[in-house]
Amino acid sequence: MHSRFESAFAQLPAALQDVLAPWLNDDHFPAMLSASQVEAVKRHSGLDDEALAFALLPLAAACAQTDISHFNVGAIARGLSGALYFGANMEFTGVAMQQTVHAEQSAITHAWMRGEKGLSAITVNYTPCGHCRQFMNELNSGLTLRINLPGRAPSKLGDYLPDAFGPRDLDIKTLIFDAEDHAFALKGETFADAAIKAASRSHAPYSQSPSGIALQTADGQIFTGSYAENAAFNPSLPPLQAALNLLSLNGYGWRDIQRAALAEKTQANIVQWDATVATLRAVGCHAVEHIALD
Repeated sequence: MHSRFESAFAQLPAALQDVLAPWLNDDHFPAMLSASQVEAVKRHSGLDDEALAFALLPLAAACAQTDISHFNVGAIARGLSGALYFGANMEFTGVAMQQTVHAEQSAITHAWMRGEKGLSAITVNYTPCGHCRQFMNELNSGLTLRINLPGRAPSKLGDYLPDAFGPRDLDIKTLIFDAEDHAFALKGETFADAAIKAASRSHAPYSQSPSGIALQTADGQIFTGSYAENAAFNPSLPPLQAALNLLSLNGYGWRDIQRAALAEKTQANIVQWDATVATLRAVGCHAVEHIALD
């Protein structure tokens, strides 16, 4: 079992420990439960969907990277498929504060990067901040997304974001989790093509500046991230953060990153290169390739 889970795991009910242990004993447990795994856990533990998500929050929070705040937040996103995706806040020392990833963004992007088609609910151990409420309004679930918080009755995003402004006000038809393909030409090399494919599925309707990234670890694993833009601009999530989030949730550390490739348009309205290089250097990766999208 990855050391980050040990303390939280020890505090789980025995029935939950029994069913989760075989999966958590993998150092690269993917920080998610498939729909079939969720059903198995519910049968064994007697927990319903909502109770199970709350029970898993300590494991999600254990994935946090909080070298600055030392304040761990966990989130569990429930996909329309029935799968559960962990999320946790991530901070990076030595770069701008804007590179931070919030727990809700982490869980949502985790589900999106794994190909989920939409979310029915998100469970968080602390009230979502305004930044995250706005980020969630970019999803295809919109203001109907169910938000579960400890000690409170379930509510919808619309209850937390009254008088909302978002993509529908700007007549944006394709939202995060909808199928999207910018169909950029591939180069014929596996690593570069992974970054290009990530750019092809990015959500950038406001700047028209799609981008994607690929990170490769020492053992050859490739993690990708797609740009997720927001109607309010600032809550947009860069592709690097999406990839770092997936890599970290899979039990890898920053030191495991051997190289990176960023794919974006030349002379785009939004350029990811400088911030990407600065953040990667801060976590110890200096081998970064720049790929021009065709």
